[in-house]
Amino acid sequence: MKAVYIEQTGGPEVLHFGDRSAPSPANGEVLVKLAYSGVNFTDLNARSGINKIPLPAVLGSEGAGTVEQVGEGVSGFKAGDRVAYCMVRGSYAEYAAVPAKMLVTLPAGVDFPTAAATMLQGMTAHYLTHSTFPLQRGQTALVHAAAGGTGRLIVQIAAMVGARVIATVGTPAKAELARVAGASDAILYDQQDWVAGVKRLTGGAGVDVVYDSVGKATYLKGFDCLKPRGMMVHFGVASGPIDPFDTRTLTAKGSVFLARPTLASHVSDPKELAWRAADLFRWIAEGKVTLRIDREYPLVETAQSHRDMEARLTTGKLLLRI
Repeated sequence: MKAVYIEQTGGPEVLHFGDRSAPSPANGEVLVKLAYSGVNFTDLNARSGINKIPLPAVLGSEGAGTVEQVGEGVSGFKAGDRVAYCMVRGSYAEYAAVPAKMLVTLPAGVDFPTAAATMLQGMTAHYLTHSTFPLQRGQTALVHAAAGGTGRLIVQIAAMVGARVIATVGTPAKAELARVAGASDAILYDQQDWVAGVKRLTGGAGVDVVYDSVGKATYLKGFDCLKPRGMMVHFGVASGPIDPFDTRTLTAKGSVFLARPTLASHVSDPKELAWRAADLFRWIAEGKVTLRIDREYPLVETAQSHRDMEARLTTGKLLLRI
């Protein structure tokens, strides 16, 4: 099969496109013939070495396609079923062996590009807004990188439940995307003092929660945006891992909370996975959540997708056509 893999960590140049042996489904697994794979920051972190993985490795953490073969001990799936998944590495390939417990069956109205664009970022936005810090009507959230794939979904879900969203973005065009998604205000963090902006917009009170996928460049200032007993939700490291800090900082900032959740902990139970997927696909069908697929690349151009994402040239989901 054709696949994109790495033998060592580094920049986009370490990505190889070539032939690999197709996997066989082990006990409890399903072989999926992939149609689309999503591109995510976790893939970039695995490629660069920020996330440690065994090498060599086929990259990619989510995909959508058709069941090709069912392994021993699997029930509920059969050849020809349309499925999608996330949090299983190896989707930059024509075939992937996926634990059955990580698969969801696609509703009739959901095509493969939509499914691949929904799973990882959509599930992330769901657990952040429904589990880590369950947003409620009348609360205020600060969302960094609000025009990106995950950020834009967080904004939409937050607005859907009646929360106010203050977005930070890099350009005026991205600010408009955030507002269209439901943000009440958008701050250009490269051009403005965004902490002062948040304070001004909240009358000095601060926000209930900060959703931070940026990491190193934003997390410390983010504490200054919180209300007393507010929560910093640090779920990504787009600018690099955060530096170690004294936990007494949390006390000094007003007895605030710091969460460092991961999607894997929120979809490991098949019932929880099914709940989140059902919500997302229903919201999409009802028009309450819209996806923005920024670009599609053929699998052979995976390295270019990584370059574009790292250069902050994208404003939505990137997909690979397999």
